[in-house]
Amino acid sequence: MSRIEHPTRKADAKVLLELFSKVTKQTPVMWGDSIIGFGNYSYRNSKGEYNWLMTGFSPRKSNLTLYVMQGFSTYSDELLTLGKTKHAKSCLYINKLSDIDLNALEQFLIKVVADMRAKYQCS
Repeated sequence: MSRIEHPTRKADAKVLLELFSKVTKQTPVMWGDSIIGFGNYSYRNSKGEYNWLMTGFSPRKSNLTLYVMQGFSTYSDELLTLGKTKHAKSCLYINKLSDIDLNALEQFLIKVVADMRAKYQCS
């Protein structure tokens, strides 16, 4: 987080760090150079078994990227409550936290984490 130059992005990252810590009850861990992960889970596919973060975020230059590993197919109602966001396969993009409803984000993350824990063995 010390490498984040933009003051708004840095402040938003600190808020997300507190929020993810509260929701997951996990200690943040760096996954590579830019992803702040919380918890982890194992999954298997035809190429082998893998370990990855349960959820997390990355304060990128262009946006805040939140990782929702199970994707968004079951979260259409929740996405409508968040505010101004975009999403792709397992990434939720937010320009700045003032664009969204933080209470709705917290409720969304609570559901995402509960769903991950129900589907996978997470730690």
